Amino acid sequence: MKYFFEYNWQIRAEWFDWCKSISNDELYKKRIGGVESIAHTLFHIIKVEYDWICDLQDKPIVDKDFKDFNRMEDIVSLSKEFRVDTMKFRNQWTAEQADKILNIDLGNDNRIYCTHGEAIRHIIAHEIHHIGQLSIWARAIGIEPISANFIHKGIIIDNKPSSSV
Repeated sequence: MKYFFEYNWQIRAEWFDWCKSISNDELYKKRIGGVESIAHTLFHIIKVEYDWICDLQDKPIVDKDFKDFNRMEDIVSLSKEFRVDTMKFRNQWTAEQADKILNIDLGNDNRIYCTHGEAIRHIIAHEIHHIGQLSIWARAIGIEPISANFIHKGIIIDNKPSSSV
């Protein structure tokens, strides 16, 4: 689990760097599929990850609305802010927590009922899913997307490819 959080955060940071070469208009442009835009998708990834971490700790959800984030710098700052608590939670995770039950009443006969382990795996898969959408949009505007390859990211061993050949 630890490595996949590291992977998601590293990929997210690479996408944030990628966004620096794109105009704000292009980042916020409404698109077909996904969560409307590149910027909104990145915000959504960050917010959903943190909401689940709050749920797993029985903490209240932090009220943040995308409409208040008009610059990518603000979205990057939110990611850094939320990551502090998420890292603390991740670093304190024990195998025994995986089987603990998460039971949340969402109202209107909607309920989340799963193990903490399932929720953690969902958080990880959720970001990977949306990164795929960002890759499609990147190609649609003619820019190479960030590689989603887990290998050669240096997460487990330092195996990043050498720049000199």
